[in-house]
Amino acid sequence: MTTPLVAVTADNKFVEPYNWHATPSPYIDAAIAAAKALPVIVPSVGDKLDIDTLLDRVDGVLVTGSRSNVHPSHYGEEPTEDHEPFDPDRDATTLPLIRRAIERGVPLLAICRGIQELNVALGGSITAAFQKNRAIEGHGYPWEGTLDERFSLAHEVRVEAGSCLADILQSDVAKVNSLHTQALERVGENIIIEARAEDGTIEAVSVSGARGFVVGVQWHPEYWAQTDTASNKILHAFGEAARAHLTAKSSAAIAAE
Repeated sequence: MTTPLVAVTADNKFVEPYNWHATPSPYIDAAIAAAKALPVIVPSVGDKLDIDTLLDRVDGVLVTGSRSNVHPSHYGEEPTEDHEPFDPDRDATTLPLIRRAIERGVPLLAICRGIQELNVALGGSITAAFQKNRAIEGHGYPWEGTLDERFSLAHEVRVEAGSCLADILQSDVAKVNSLHTQALERVGENIIIEARAEDGTIEAVSVSGARGFVVGVQWHPEYWAQTDTASNKILHAFGEAARAHLTAKSSAAIAAE
């Protein structure tokens, strides 16, 4: 089986005495075990990153979650404490990377912060008032307990009939682990809502007219990708799309010889 190369986004964090470009291990593990791909961590270096060269060499882009949030200046709002914390180097890297990957038809899976970056990259906005105003529990990030307890499947989402996600899951409902402090508000250009929580929170999206696989989810399928059926199906579908992209590139290269 051909193994696709998948770019995985990173945070830029200060851990004394250095700045680190880091990605949580569940994303790496899920890319290997469920997507059957070879993950490559992409540093958050902004315009120092040659995006087209990167996309020439990878077969998919996995946009990870993070405790940081997209800076509100990217969607026309003034920053407040409710918007924090920020990672401007990540914003400068992921927003143009997302747009270019979509333009070039490179498969893209965006998780948690990733779905918010996807929405903002396409002109949408984020609400920082989400945690104060949401109607049901199950979205917030628990600070106590084991990781398994904190990432437990906490609430259901309803999947739109006939959607890309419905085709992947073969179901109109999924139980998920949404750990987030902000949520999508105004949806970006060509964004299609694929699933919502019972309180109306947008939980999954795709992009109309995209040349390749583009799916964003507000929850964390990477954490249970090896044991939860729905989580595994999402990562597997991304991996298959990356594999198909690699095959198409290889065929085009042979034809050009």
